[in-house]
Amino acid sequence: MNESQAREEICRVGKSLFDRGYVHATAGNISVRLDDGFLITPTDACLGFLDPAKLAKLDGNLQQVSGDRASKTIALHASIYKASAPFTTQASCVIHTHSTHCVALSLQSPSAELLPAITPYFVMKVGHVPVINYQRPGSAAAAQEVAQRIAEYGQRGTPIRAVMLPRLGPNVWSSSPASAMAVLEELEETAKLALLQPGTTPLTDSQIEELRLAFNAIW
Repeated sequence: MNESQAREEICRVGKSLFDRGYVHATAGNISVRLDDGFLITPTDACLGFLDPAKLAKLDGNLQQVSGDRASKTIALHASIYKASAPFTTQASCVIHTHSTHCVALSLQSPSAELLPAITPYFVMKVGHVPVINYQRPGSAAAAQEVAQRIAEYGQRGTPIRAVMLPRLGPNVWSSSPASAMAVLEELEETAKLALLQPGTTPLTDSQIEELRLAFNAIW
């Protein structure tokens, strides 16, 4: 995907998420890693009304090159790209939303992970979602902790593609805006199911192993 295509795809995915209620007002952001830097949605931009020409472009040192002022979360996104590189080649887009059901789950009793393995598609398409400690939006400490979690899970052979910022929302990543959006959608719908049916019994170890063998699921 070249830069022009990435700009159009960020705007298409942003509008899709906004139109379907996965983001609201000016919450959320999307970035794409380029060969010569990054694209990211501008600060305080509504994802439903993005202009491809106004997306912020930054160089590899996170210095802004063009566009409207970059979202403050670019440091967190850059940490995700860097930390995930040893474990996956798919981290080319990061999406952050304030998705209602994910945030609602994070308001409950603290847990190391946002969700257990309650559906096969959650195991197959999302995987483990560690919950990091609460930090203010844009905190450098949050970026550091996310990088640590990515490394921890990757080193034990279960690379992750999402983390949860409690009281704020998930960050998900994949090979493109479309595929990252699919991860986000599956995560949010699973969170909705967990809230509708609290206490659901997770899949058993043997059922998860079957998903590993049949679909190369990582859990």
